[in-house]
Amino acid sequence: MKIIKRLDILVLKAFFGPFFLTVVVVTFIFLMQTILKYIDELVGKGLGYLDYAELMMYFSMNILPIALPLAILLSSLMTFGNLGQFNELTAIKSSGISLLRVMVPIAIWVLGCTVGLLYFNNYVVPKANLKAFSLLYDLRQKKPSLDLKPGVFYNGIPGYSIKIVQKFDNDTSIKGVIIYDHTQGRGNTDVIVADSGAMYLFNDNQYLALELFKGNSYSEFKGDAGGASFLNPQEFVRNAFDKTQIIFNLSSFDLNRTKEELFTGSRQMKRIDELTHHIDSIQGIYKNVNQNSGGMLQPFYYYTQVNKNDTAKTKNIRVKNDTLTRTNLLKSKNAKEIAIRAANQARSVKAYIQSNMVERDERLMKEIHEFEVTKYQKYTQAVACFVLFLIGAPLGAIIKKGGLGVPVLICIIFFIFYYVFSITGEKWTKEGVYPADFAMWFGNAILLLVGLFFMRQAKNDSRLLETDFYLILWDRVRKVFQKTK
Repeated sequence: MKIIKRLDILVLKAFFGPFFLTVVVVTFIFLMQTILKYIDELVGKGLGYLDYAELMMYFSMNILPIALPLAILLSSLMTFGNLGQFNELTAIKSSGISLLRVMVPIAIWVLGCTVGLLYFNNYVVPKANLKAFSLLYDLRQKKPSLDLKPGVFYNGIPGYSIKIVQKFDNDTSIKGVIIYDHTQGRGNTDVIVADSGAMYLFNDNQYLALELFKGNSYSEFKGDAGGASFLNPQEFVRNAFDKTQIIFNLSSFDLNRTKEELFTGSRQMKRIDELTHHIDSIQGIYKNVNQNSGGMLQPFYYYTQVNKNDTAKTKNIRVKNDTLTRTNLLKSKNAKEIAIRAANQARSVKAYIQSNMVERDERLMKEIHEFEVTKYQKYTQAVACFVLFLIGAPLGAIIKKGGLGVPVLICIIFFIFYYVFSITGEKWTKEGVYPADFAMWFGNAILLLVGLFFMRQAKNDSRLLETDFYLILWDRVRKVFQKTK
């Protein structure tokens, strides 16, 4: 019993090191890939380190369900590859302990990760997505930080347009200042021109003080009629100054947070029960659209009304006479007009049916499929942890190669297969090729069969991936051909 406990501790120690390292590395790689998509919209807005750290923390929670299966695959490959490379696995088997028993402690840990990831996907990821995308929206809407560039009008401060000729290296002194004041809504009628100036921020960067030297301020006042003429002159005021100061309020540059409730309608912010409820609601709308389609077509048709009090014989006569009347009418001069009217009615019916199909198939069914993909992803990502473990552990025992060389290469190959299968299932679901419960589980089912095959080969001490096995097989085939000659 003590030997078994020591063996379990040995295997777990060999597993946890690569596991946690892989989780951190893979999460960081995918996180950088996500941040780089939005980096152009975030740089230059004066964001603090805490803003970036908060955004990265929320996105890392969204990436963890993708990184965890990959980490389990690679760490199980490295663990059993190292045990096989240093003949520790051979010694364990020679003592009467099977490979399946060696895998038990890691399998229990992976099962715990599978259940934990399911709850993580259902409760933590929706909240993390809500905070991440609401924060990202606010950061993208935030104005760029104050940056006056020489020779360019700066319109970042509401109500003002500022231009400078030169900005010195100390970022305080400026030269050749022109300020258009639009706060009164009179156009370019209020202008300040200065030879030089100095600017600085105060009160926790909430205000900008601009000291101007040796300049003039110009103001133009229009008459009552709004234009210049002989009877309606305009007034011009010019004030010269040696030094003046203008204070600008920079509150518009602050980060304003939007209410998170506005983002809760997205499928990425919903739990499994909320996704199921939304899918049922959309399916109910879909059924109502189909049921009401026939009734909505009735106004496009014309029917001959028959008196209910008439006998059946009279009805037949009326219908017959009506048919004859229509036949005669078609042969009359109004046949062309009737044909045009019928063609217009047919076009109206066709247009209505096409628009109804677009409403029904493109919008409603697309929304149903997208919500189904998000719902089943929460299950498939969790189950993928155990499925990839069934591939990595026996495959590591077969190849008997540790380190970061061969295991990383094999891990990348199988993760590509897993990713391709996942994308294929999502595409099948969104396009309605297969039901979601089949398409989304298709990749896991295929990989599960591959894992069971490798498990069988490892249990039977297969040399499937050893070069000596193929060299010996080639020699045997070559000798057979030589004998036949």
